[in-house]
Amino acid sequence: MSVLEKLSSADAIALEDKYGAHNYHPLPVVLSKGEGVYVWDVEGKKYYDFLSAYSAVNQGHCHPKIVGAMMEQAQTLTLTSRAFYNDKLGRYEEFITKYFGFDKVLPMNTGAEAVETAIKLCRKWAYEKKGIAEQQAKIVVCKNNFHGRTTTIISFSNDEDARKNFGPYTEGFIKIEYDNLEVLEETLKNNSDIAGFLVEPIQGEAGVYVPSEGYLAKAKALCEKHNVLFIADEVQTGIARTGKLLAVNHENVTPDILILGKALSGGAYPVSAVLANNSVMDVIKPGQHGSTFGGNPVAAAVAIAALEVIQDEKLAENAEKLGVLFRDKINEYISESNIVTLVRGKGLLNAIVINDTEDSSTAWDICVKLKEHGLLAKPTHGNIIRFAPPLVMNEEQLLDCVNIITSTLKEFEK
Repeated sequence: MSVLEKLSSADAIALEDKYGAHNYHPLPVVLSKGEGVYVWDVEGKKYYDFLSAYSAVNQGHCHPKIVGAMMEQAQTLTLTSRAFYNDKLGRYEEFITKYFGFDKVLPMNTGAEAVETAIKLCRKWAYEKKGIAEQQAKIVVCKNNFHGRTTTIISFSNDEDARKNFGPYTEGFIKIEYDNLEVLEETLKNNSDIAGFLVEPIQGEAGVYVPSEGYLAKAKALCEKHNVLFIADEVQTGIARTGKLLAVNHENVTPDILILGKALSGGAYPVSAVLANNSVMDVIKPGQHGSTFGGNPVAAAVAIAALEVIQDEKLAENAEKLGVLFRDKINEYISESNIVTLVRGKGLLNAIVINDTEDSSTAWDICVKLKEHGLLAKPTHGNIIRFAPPLVMNEEQLLDCVNIITSTLKEFEK
């Protein structure tokens, strides 16, 4: 097939099926264009994007300011490695640290890389600052977490699809129940070798589980009491998605280590970051961690533009307002529904729970039908559908989407 020949959806799917590893199960739609809250398939059909590349495209598809910054830098200097300085990285480091209120940043590319970086940073701090005996540091994590799929990260996952037949697993992690302060306190009290507590402020991939009010603030206080680093994985929840710049801001929590990714580039380029103050970050010395592409000039230019868009367009405020409206409207529907049991979330990170078992196909079938009606979403954990549109959505568009969602759900009412 010529590279210039126009692909049909069936052709594109067949190519991926034949030549690509089968490590994803995409919805059967082949996208070729995006703008703002919309995407188009190869046949030209237009859809609302209600997933935003798992919250990477918070600023909307192909935001002109972000794309412009990327193109300008890509035509000037793309990569130097960290063997040399470049004229963009320092400016970006100053910008992002002041933006989020930390002393230093360690730039990486992907969310999983940033989580791995935070784990290494936490362990090194534990040995050199807290005085834990070498090889003994433990990090507390939560059951049903999702922090990526590297070997270390799947070692503390309880998702069997992610774990099975990928061992042997990395040691040094203690799994506890999410949103349970008693078990956290007991764990910290009874183990002096704990270096950090790694937590998603809202468990996204697990199905948008929002913890009880006060959980994050009290967990941070427990960490301070026991000299344990509070590590917030805000790869999905951060950068205005939940109605605040960071999800931890809902409880005025400042993490000891902050992990960012996804919308840090507005979906235009792989950019992630780990932020911490000098007392933690200064344990990292030359040669102890790095990345050829981490902190490259294009990433730096793109991230600055992406963060400026969040601020300039007041996207956190918009997410907060539209999120309340969305949940109110869906709750109105749920009050008379047999197919949906609840909606939960913060800002524009929300999910509905379908009244069926986790091993059923109902949620998948609903998403296929939503696609036919011009809205793209994806199930998670069988009977949950996550809804996360770009934060540039306006009220009229949101209400149009609510109408598509509720009218589609009616087709499945028992």
